[in-house]
Amino acid sequence: MSDKTVRRNEAAGIASAGSDGLKTGSKAPQPAASLSIAKAIGAQVRMLRRRLDLTAAELAEQAGLSAGMLSKIENGTVSASIESLDALARALNVPLTSFFASYEDRRDCSYVRAGQGLVIERRGTKAGHQYELLGHSLSGDVVVEPYLITLTKEAQPYSMFQHAGVEFIYMLTGRVVYRHADKAYELAPGDALFFDAGALHGPEELTELPMTYLSIIIYPRRS
Repeated sequence: MSDKTVRRNEAAGIASAGSDGLKTGSKAPQPAASLSIAKAIGAQVRMLRRRLDLTAAELAEQAGLSAGMLSKIENGTVSASIESLDALARALNVPLTSFFASYEDRRDCSYVRAGQGLVIERRGTKAGHQYELLGHSLSGDVVVEPYLITLTKEAQPYSMFQHAGVEFIYMLTGRVVYRHADKAYELAPGDALFFDAGALHGPEELTELPMTYLSIIIYPRRS
């Protein structure tokens, strides 16, 4: 077979792959169409509200909106007025332009430099557990929250976490006995744990500190 024939066959193969979508090991379906501007704004409002740990009712009250109107805005079923968006921006303490951050003709992408993740408060923080949010999903039916969790030598065991969805843990440094429901698992660097987060879970014995692990929480997006 000549070099020209090989090149023609490779080009035909690439064209064929392009028509069906690039083939990978994942079984994920092909992406859906881009969000409308109303849905993009709604997704951004919801994400910012949850980052501040506010309920929809609390944000609606602070912004002077009805709970029903806020629900419609977050679900993208109405085009919010500039006045409403301005009130929401003031209640969330963000620039008005931040609501439009996700409306571009491209897919969501979150980039965080080393050491620049958003440190947030969560259950267990008072026990010496530091949560650094490494990214966030702006749209879609599923929320993905990747955290770098650090436990210092002052940390205390805390095995009472419980929340919706599933969680994946990957140990980076240190050692821990991690409890999930009625079972305990010894985790060392390189070990992984994937579980239903609806059951009580968390570090039960801090065997070797300081300790860091990657935690990825996935749960359905709610209005």
